[in-house]
Amino acid sequence: MRTTYLTAAIIAIVIGVWLFSGQLNKPEKSATQTLAEQKQARDVQAEDDQPTVVRARVIQASQHLREVRVRGRTQNKRTVTVKAELTGRVIERPIERGDQVAKGALLCKLSLDDRQVGLDEARASLQQAQIEYQGSLELKAKGFQSNTAIAQTRARLATAEAQVARRRLDLARTSVRAPFAGYVEDVSQEVGDYITPGTACATIVDLDPMLLVGRIAERDVQRAQVGKTAVGLLADGNRVEGKLSFVGSQSEASTRTYAIEVQVPNPTGKLRSGITTDIMIPVDNVLAHKISPALFALDDSGVVGVRTVNDDNRVEFYPVEVIANEPDGAIVTGLPAVTTLITVGQELVIPGERVEVSFEATGEMPASTPKTGAPGDAVSGEASAAESSAADSATRLSSDRNTTVLAATPS
Repeated sequence: MRTTYLTAAIIAIVIGVWLFSGQLNKPEKSATQTLAEQKQARDVQAEDDQPTVVRARVIQASQHLREVRVRGRTQNKRTVTVKAELTGRVIERPIERGDQVAKGALLCKLSLDDRQVGLDEARASLQQAQIEYQGSLELKAKGFQSNTAIAQTRARLATAEAQVARRRLDLARTSVRAPFAGYVEDVSQEVGDYITPGTACATIVDLDPMLLVGRIAERDVQRAQVGKTAVGLLADGNRVEGKLSFVGSQSEASTRTYAIEVQVPNPTGKLRSGITTDIMIPVDNVLAHKISPALFALDDSGVVGVRTVNDDNRVEFYPVEVIANEPDGAIVTGLPAVTTLITVGQELVIPGERVEVSFEATGEMPASTPKTGAPGDAVSGEASAAESSAADSATRLSSDRNTTVLAATPS
């Protein structure tokens, strides 16, 4: 047993000596650096000490109209399928699809059949009832007629008058007419068709005014006020304006959105129903800046914003909200009223980093520049410095990039 322990101990000692021998034979580090290593270290230190050169521009906020964009469509105000109220044969249909008709215009004409004869008969009965009633009144004046007989003749007269009115109404119903001015969207009958009460004759659509309909989100519904002028950007390229006429009070259960309607004048019928439309609803005026979308950046959380320079020449990141897009830039909120915006080199700096600023426009001052001072003082000197450094700022940025690449390249 002791022999086994002794053998194991010897083996362990031999292994330990063998492992330690590698550390003894390892060559010592050179205490001195080569010239290339020393130059690289100096370049890295200089790069850390020297602030990054960026180009900036001072921008000032101005009043802009904030609008809510709603995706919607055009929709005609009324659509009615005009139906017959009598039984008869169609003898005339003077309209075709696409025709513009006025209120009361004839759509379908039914045959009179015996309706004119019935009206003549009712008129004769009315004339007889009138004569009988007048005769009863004369007899009553002479004392030869009772009140009961007079009441009977009065009732027969009223019945005859009602019969004439009924016959006249049936005769008028043989002409199916437009209930309002509009356009004929569809025709359902041809001359010679036999129709019954409730049979469709034609479909009329009212295009004036045209409606822009959509659904607004619950976060914006309180800011949409009836009566404000809204703008519609149609998919066919047209731009229309109208008054916001309706904002719903009950949300749609699945989307939590509210219905809206904008009335747009359409006297010529040029606007058609069913066209996709972007509805721009004004809500309020805000202080905002117009900047190029190329200056947008993302922070570590993925929030859209821009990089600016503060009073200490250090970079700051401001989240922004785009409230409108114009051909020459985006309108954003979220920045101070006067902001020094980095326009070149924003991708090379991070928030908190110290930078050297070169201003774009002559005489453009940073946001931290004092507003007081006589010509020729420090303010004027700073403006001159900004003007002189603007020309070579791009060259210095290019040089900084080349230095970074060289520093990362092995000797």
